[in-house]
Amino acid sequence: MTGKPMRIIVMGQQAFGKDALAKILDTGVDEVVAVYCEPDSDGKPVDPIKEYAQEQGLPVKQPAHFKDQKTLDELAAFNADLMVMAYVNVFVPEAARDTPTHGSICFHPSLLPLYRGPSAVNWPIIMGDTKSGFSWFYPTDGLDEGDVLLQWVCDIAPDDTVIDLYFKKIYPAAIDSVLEVCDLFRAGNPPHSEQDESAATYERRCVKKHAKVDWNKPVKQVYDLIRGTNPAPGAWTTHDGAELSVYDSARVPGDGISSRIMDISDAGVTVQCIGGRIQIKRVKPAGGGKQPAADWAKSAGLNVGDTLGG
Repeated sequence: MTGKPMRIIVMGQQAFGKDALAKILDTGVDEVVAVYCEPDSDGKPVDPIKEYAQEQGLPVKQPAHFKDQKTLDELAAFNADLMVMAYVNVFVPEAARDTPTHGSICFHPSLLPLYRGPSAVNWPIIMGDTKSGFSWFYPTDGLDEGDVLLQWVCDIAPDDTVIDLYFKKIYPAAIDSVLEVCDLFRAGNPPHSEQDESAATYERRCVKKHAKVDWNKPVKQVYDLIRGTNPAPGAWTTHDGAELSVYDSARVPGDGISSRIMDISDAGVTVQCIGGRIQIKRVKPAGGGKQPAADWAKSAGLNVGDTLGG
């Protein structure tokens, strides 16, 4: 350990915030003096980070915003050295960010300045990128702007979905990196790398309208869209006017008229695109649950030669 132990505020939500908090507490080097998370939502379960923090006997604060002096004074009263922002949706103004001695540091699941915005895991896959990762940066009032403290890079494999990229690669490495972040601040003079604004990209939240499949596109574009929206928001198409969500799939070779069903088997439903085919393995029909595509094909009376989309 380098430098004296710090007093840390962890601000976050959901599993990522909870696991980041647990990593700091389990290591036992620095002291967590408070946990900040979003206000409770009616009808929704208690946020895992709040539940865990309370189990550990930590003060939990849930301000809806940081606009009033009382909230800022309450934050300042913890005399924190650093605020670790692990998955934060609430806007945190400069007056709050700069309250700790060393300010605040924020996590983002992309290689900034690429893919600023709320769907930073989806878009690199959808765009066909072969690299992604995460950044810890010094937040400013701009969205995902500010100097970078550290970055971690990983490959996006040709068949990676959001689950593969985020939960199997980015997430575990990011939780481990929380300790490196604290070490860098404790040691003094933490790195500052300016983001290259000329290379910056911002993509809006990936929602249903972005996830509609056009089977008349090149097969790689279709495949990248499906895997980049699996499991959420979920790619979708239509059959006989009814919506059909598309999840697990594979690229297979073959020619034919795009959007046509070319094969139906126990392995799935194969649809023609330009330059190749997509074998759909798992779907969710409107009003139903996720199921093997072969089961849906049987119940929907699907035949080779039928068309999807339109």
